[in-house]
Amino acid sequence: MGLFILRRVGVMLLTALCLTFVVFFMTNLYPNLEKLAKTQGNQRMSDEQVEAWLENRGYNDPLLIKYGRWLGVVPGFVNTMEDGQVLGSCVRPGVEPEDTPSFCGILQGDWGYSTRFKDEVGGIVAKRLGNTGYLMMWVMILMVPTALMVGVLAGMREGTKLDRSLSTFSIITTATPEYVSGVIFIAVFTSSAVGLKWFKGTATQAMENPTFENFFLPVLTIALYGMGYIARMTRASMTEVMTAQYIRTARLKGVSFPNIVMKHALRNALIAPFTVIMLQFPWLLNGVVIVETLFNYKGFGWILVEAAGNNDIQLLLAVSVVSVFVVLVTQLISDIGYVYLNPRIRIS
Repeated sequence: MGLFILRRVGVMLLTALCLTFVVFFMTNLYPNLEKLAKTQGNQRMSDEQVEAWLENRGYNDPLLIKYGRWLGVVPGFVNTMEDGQVLGSCVRPGVEPEDTPSFCGILQGDWGYSTRFKDEVGGIVAKRLGNTGYLMMWVMILMVPTALMVGVLAGMREGTKLDRSLSTFSIITTATPEYVSGVIFIAVFTSSAVGLKWFKGTATQAMENPTFENFFLPVLTIALYGMGYIARMTRASMTEVMTAQYIRTARLKGVSFPNIVMKHALRNALIAPFTVIMLQFPWLLNGVVIVETLFNYKGFGWILVEAAGNNDIQLLLAVSVVSVFVVLVTQLISDIGYVYLNPRIRIS
């Protein structure tokens, strides 16, 4: 198991380098850099002025050199202008030039400086990631147990009215996008036009003081969409397990139906849904953009929109690093979880 984990970690690091390099290359294309120069400088800048702005700030350096600086394996540059202004990849507002470190990258814990929020990228990402993490926690608490219960009940009673009803519910929730269900919930439960003012407050207030009234609707909106997919996978897996030979043998021996489900069928039936559940983490991290925008909840998805819309290269790169890390870690946990859920699975 230890050797397997080490191999997977090595593959994860290589994959992370490749993916971050692709994102770095895309964000550092010349049209993006030109837009950044005009946004930070002047929209009426000439081509020569844009070129000078980029040259003074190191954006025209070779791509590998810039990528190495961003990682923190290549020393940063310092450029002193004629007016005494000091520019550099490691220069930060409020820090004296003599105190500027030679290396400043991801490996040193320096995520760069946000041109959109005028603040350190690391602090921005940490704060917004905490907001989304809190939202994710309550979504998983609501979504996973409910979906597993629906899937198990449908799978253990295949072909019955209960199965058809729960399967229809699962299909409806999965087929309804978040922006549709979210708008419906807002119109029905918070709008004065309908009259059902069950939920008062906004999700923006929930960032400082989360309560049931201002936080439940975004949680329910996200949970409903993912719930149906997990329930359908659990139902399909449970149906297959319930027709297995060892289940028939247990029935012939007189084992009670609840014991058959809980002690024999459920563990094997959870292997496929476990993968789907682990895939919800990267989806929740990046797929809640619509819900966070709809409810004005300023989390990780919100800063992704802000970074992309304002061409904030450093913030966009930091968001991509966190996203890649979450995806790779959840895949590793899924692989390890297979072994514990089913001892017959062997690591080659």
